[in-house]
Amino acid sequence: MDLLKSKWMLFIGLFFAVIIVLFLIGRKSANAEVFINAKPDKVWGILMNTAKYKDWNTVMIPLKGDLKEGNTVTYEFHQDEKNKYEIPSKVKKIETNKLLNQGGGMSGILTFDHKYILEEKDGGTKLTIHEDYRGIGVPFWSPKAVEKAYQRLAEDLKKAAE
Repeated sequence: MDLLKSKWMLFIGLFFAVIIVLFLIGRKSANAEVFINAKPDKVWGILMNTAKYKDWNTVMIPLKGDLKEGNTVTYEFHQDEKNKYEIPSKVKKIETNKLLNQGGGMSGILTFDHKYILEEKDGGTKLTIHEDYRGIGVPFWSPKAVEKAYQRLAEDLKKAAE
């Protein structure tokens, strides 16, 4: 009986060790950038007007919710032509004309921290869409398709603003 108990304790210890290692190495990110020949306030106005997203945005379509700190906004995320997902996202922080920060996911498994960052530069706006991922599921997943989608989103916003 003691041998069985020892093996069981070893298994549990190894299981938790693997979970801890996966959690610690479970970090990736996606990044997209574009220069927009328009001032940050114009770009910001387009970004914050979710009622008009369908007119210009082919990637993230809001289904419900308002962009206000503390609110949850649910998006239909079009990763590519074949894959679309419904994603709830909590609005974490808003800095007018500078930052829209949202996040969500399954805590410990796979979470995301999504940011639209606007910087005034050369008479226009440098737009960065950046998303960090954390959790034990991250090592088994590649954000490359999401990064491509965010580049399309950045280009969509550029077209709408210019």
